[in-house]
Amino acid sequence: MKTTVGDYLIDSLKEYGVKHIFGVPGDYNLSFLDQIDDSEDIEWIGNCNELNASYAADGYGRIKGMAAIATTFGVGELSAVNGIAGSYAENVPVVKIVGIPSSKVVENRKLVHHTLGDGEFYRFNEMFKEVSVAQTILNEINAKEEIDRVLRECYLYKKPVYIGMPVDLATKVINVSEKTSYNLESDKNSLNNFISNVKSLMSKSKKQMILADFEVNRYNLNKELQEFVEASNLPVSSLAMGKGVIDETHPNFVGVYSGSLSNENITNLVKSCDLAFLIGVKLTDSITAGFSYINKNITLIEVHPLYCRIGENLFSNILMKDALESLKNLNIEFSKNDTPHVSLINNFEAKNTPLTQKRFFQGIESFLNENDILIAEQGTSFFGSCLVNMKKGCTFVGQPLWGSIGYTVGALLGTQIADRNRRNILLVGDGSFQLTAQEVSTMIRENLSPIIMVINNDGYTVERLIHGPNRKYNDINMWDYSKLVSVFDLEGNRSISFKAKTEIELMNALKEADNNRDKLTFIEVCMDKMDSPQLLKDLGELFSKQNSY
Repeated sequence: MKTTVGDYLIDSLKEYGVKHIFGVPGDYNLSFLDQIDDSEDIEWIGNCNELNASYAADGYGRIKGMAAIATTFGVGELSAVNGIAGSYAENVPVVKIVGIPSSKVVENRKLVHHTLGDGEFYRFNEMFKEVSVAQTILNEINAKEEIDRVLRECYLYKKPVYIGMPVDLATKVINVSEKTSYNLESDKNSLNNFISNVKSLMSKSKKQMILADFEVNRYNLNKELQEFVEASNLPVSSLAMGKGVIDETHPNFVGVYSGSLSNENITNLVKSCDLAFLIGVKLTDSITAGFSYINKNITLIEVHPLYCRIGENLFSNILMKDALESLKNLNIEFSKNDTPHVSLINNFEAKNTPLTQKRFFQGIESFLNENDILIAEQGTSFFGSCLVNMKKGCTFVGQPLWGSIGYTVGALLGTQIADRNRRNILLVGDGSFQLTAQEVSTMIRENLSPIIMVINNDGYTVERLIHGPNRKYNDINMWDYSKLVSVFDLEGNRSISFKAKTEIELMNALKEADNNRDKLTFIEVCMDKMDSPQLLKDLGELFSKQNSY
């Protein structure tokens, strides 16, 4: 069977569920973009810049399971590298496609544009090796095999991969055969050894709990996790990075674990346990209150996508799916679950008083519906949203490990493109919004209808809480945010915009958003510059001390 290199890449991406490719055109990728434009299976989503495109691909990949971004050589790919690094840090599978100069130009070391003027063409590829799990530069001989290899690595490890495609290669015809199927299986001896050790520890344990995190989301094993929770009847807490990993209306869910800053119910639970199952957990500083654990003596049984660990003992080549299935079928008695389940705020009575952070997030909790996607920017938005209890089927998107401010505006474009039928709600601070605000233009062009709430608290509140509350570097120029959308929506019929200073104004704006589901809703939410969620205030103090060591 014959096809072109570009078409084979497009067909291969389609097989992994990719239906859109984000990016920015440049002369080294235009032939490939022609093929995307002509394809009936994949749609091109042009972005305002490459950084925003990388954020959008990240958001798309969290919902769809894989994403793709195409840029030009040098200037384009380096503009996107920050977003790709975030995807690498937080295990989001993104295919980075780079149009590079033609084979003859590279072979003859010509001093062409978008290079460093030294005849070297692989410097940028070398940079991406640090933030991608597999890389390749395609040619006519290796194209089929290399595309298969790097996409499989992306799918398996849930991390970005890099594909360099010379501008004269995309339309070259190649022979392709049927794809090789790969069936991953756990090492039975390793799995049996792990389960045997679990049984031994359980025979001495008096009380257990489950902590679950984002790796479960990346591998789409939420159903298997819930089955283990129900079979064991253990209390389960998520971490902020994987918030929503378990249905938060489930009777066993006890809230979000935040290290020593956790609520009283979780603190008492962790103190009383001598063993915890960590399912897909990475214990990073911002989600554990600067590594301030409640119970350092607790025995940890870790289950990760491709291995398990108990203390210093590593059990290799175990798939999380198989580990959860084996744990579910353990013929042992687990401890009794006596920790109270969280309760949802369903009715928020708005008052004609200025908005505060505490009341704002209570209002958001009551506004959420089943299956919503809540996207929260790092800062007051993220740490306030951590304690918002979500309804069944909701998805939470944040970036607490990489923490690149401005990420969520681009990510919102990606999550909404990934599923236009779900209601997408973005909470973003004014400082972060100013970095990537232009991507609202793309949302309007694509006829998307998310709800965007920009928290106007006059600068970098999260930084003020850590250091320099009155320093000039934490100030930003004030914008009239509620009028900004009119700049992008020239026809004036694709968006509605509000400014909310009181609780009643906020809830009225949200009511209008519900009545205009076909339009983008933009709400400027005004709050005091030093007001913040209590969790962030406490964390700011911890980070301030940590940074002074």
